Amino acid sequence: MTHTEAEERIIKLRSEINTYRYQYHVLNNLEISEAALDNLKHELYRLEQQYPDLITRDSPTQRVAGKALPGFKKVTHRTPMLSIEDAFSFEEVQDWLARMKKNHPRSIYDFYAEFKMDGLAVSLLYENGALTRGSTRGDGRIGEDVTSNLRTIEAIPLTLRIPTDCEIEQFIKKHDGKVDEMKVRKTLMLHSGTIEIRGEAYMTKSTLKYLNQKLKKRGESELANPRNAAAGSIRQLDPKVVSERHLSFFGYTLIGDCGTSTHEQAHELISLLGVSTNPHNRYCGTLKDVHIFFGDVKNKREKLDYWIDGVVINVNDDKLFASLGVVGKTPRAILAWKFPAEQGTTIVRDIILSVGRTGALTPVAVMDPVQLVGTTVTHASLHNEDVIRRLGLKIGDTVIVEKAGDVIPKVIKVLPKLRTGHEKAFRMPKKCPICGSPVNRKKGEVAMMCTNPHCFAQEIYRILHFVGRSSADIRGVGDKIIEHLLQKGFVREPADLYALESEDLIGLEGFAEISAKKLVNEIRAHRELDLGRFINGLGIRHVGEETARNLADAFRSFKDFRHASKEDLMSIEGIGEVVADAIIDFFHDHFEVARVDHLLQHVHVKSSCAESKSGPFRGTSWVFTGTLEVLSRDEAKKRIRLLGGDVSDSVSKKTTYVVVGTTPGSKYAKARKLGVAILDEKEFLKKIR
Repeated sequence: MTHTEAEERIIKLRSEINTYRYQYHVLNNLEISEAALDNLKHELYRLEQQYPDLITRDSPTQRVAGKALPGFKKVTHRTPMLSIEDAFSFEEVQDWLARMKKNHPRSIYDFYAEFKMDGLAVSLLYENGALTRGSTRGDGRIGEDVTSNLRTIEAIPLTLRIPTDCEIEQFIKKHDGKVDEMKVRKTLMLHSGTIEIRGEAYMTKSTLKYLNQKLKKRGESELANPRNAAAGSIRQLDPKVVSERHLSFFGYTLIGDCGTSTHEQAHELISLLGVSTNPHNRYCGTLKDVHIFFGDVKNKREKLDYWIDGVVINVNDDKLFASLGVVGKTPRAILAWKFPAEQGTTIVRDIILSVGRTGALTPVAVMDPVQLVGTTVTHASLHNEDVIRRLGLKIGDTVIVEKAGDVIPKVIKVLPKLRTGHEKAFRMPKKCPICGSPVNRKKGEVAMMCTNPHCFAQEIYRILHFVGRSSADIRGVGDKIIEHLLQKGFVREPADLYALESEDLIGLEGFAEISAKKLVNEIRAHRELDLGRFINGLGIRHVGEETARNLADAFRSFKDFRHASKEDLMSIEGIGEVVADAIIDFFHDHFEVARVDHLLQHVHVKSSCAESKSGPFRGTSWVFTGTLEVLSRDEAKKRIRLLGGDVSDSVSKKTTYVVVGTTPGSKYAKARKLGVAILDEKEFLKKIR
């Protein structure tokens, strides 16, 4: 075959392969078998290898880049990728419409409803029809350039499609008088300028099953679920890994003036350009139609080969959509009607009380085992007496339990019609179940508190907290040892640990002469503490590890901190009135002050020296949730700080990354809700390396 013949054949092959790609991913109607399509791709690949000068960037063979990237570049979205308000009932959807009508009472409202895909939102930029950049949503304003990874997704065209004349005429005729005909033709035929298409990269359930089988055979960790798999795949630094994941894509937004006037038209235009859209999406003339659509989607949800978590409702008219404006980072004219969290029913067999280090009594429901989101749930926190009263919960009741954010078990409803008459009412005790002291409830607070500062349970948790890794970091002091020491009278508070002699430990369960000396030496080796660790170790209510670190950076010395005014405390970022009051109350409590002074007789507190932060993570904020397997939580935080980043206790819109280990907590759910980037441990390790 001559060079000219090869060039002609290559051009025809590319054209045919792109046509069949469109049939497969957009029309869902492939004329030939997938095996035949693979053969065409293979022939194209061999010809390009023979004539490398004929390879073009938009060739179907060029989806996978050769080398892994060292990291992702930040990109600024020309138009912010805003978040969406959530609703969980039809009443809330009706309230949403009522609010819009209040602002624009004379407007006519119709809607376009879409499946809310559970994957990762991305943006595709096409310049003159060619894909030039793909990026993640990020914080809505700044995302990450993941072009190399998105190029591997077959459902994303490397060049936009030019529809046939017949298709263009049909579109214009269908929307006669409602589209700008000249702009539509220019968009579809010339692809001139910049066209941005936004959508969701996702993984099908069948693909996840197939990949996990392969990973299991190779002895590698399996992927948790389609959502995490899609998000984690897009953020892989090696495009070859992404290619192996076989992700897919649905477009849902067209940015720019392309001649359309409704969201429905934009979806049709996206499809004509060769980008797949979800075929189940539907025009809805009224909210009643939306309600019917939501019911249909909910019924077929489990049969779908991909995850969805609700329905997105758009005001169909583009001008009305724009005129309704934005509240914060959320457009008024779009709403996500979410499915309820996964729920199950079980029976509450008992309600027990847990006493924490601050003395708060927390009721906990003990239930018959129930499977939720792949885990067995037997306990659920009831938080406080008000929650029990609001639920009308009795011991023996059948209840509905859900895992809010797929993580936290929560009793949400009692089913009183299933009562037998043998149920028992629960009342918070008037005395602490551990020490028998009176309990009370402070004005303005919901928690019942043990009034005895010497309560055995509180002392155990106080000392455990002080020796913990984020405080004094004394290894080898567990709850059983502390319990024995308290019972023997050797220890009453953290300061007493430093007065222990090895003879005090000999005879306690698990201690001989060598082990006793080892623990005493370990305790004495931790007489010098950083200010942040010391503040955290005091166990001040509402003051966690990161808050303690912020306080240390602000005041530099313990003397300045303990004498700080409420105004001084509230001037620090992240310190509100509740935290400030808790600190002031702590240092006005004679019992606590005596414990602090006693501790200072044994411990040297190093003043904090705030240094200007530098490093590749400067300006980033990190939150950790769940259990990490390779690094300890403390070590992971230390690495972030060494690289110039900040670590926080709570997730907010300012958070850059949330690192998720096994059994994550509510921070994971909040990160998803706020659209914060989520990393699993493997991705986190790659970043810090």
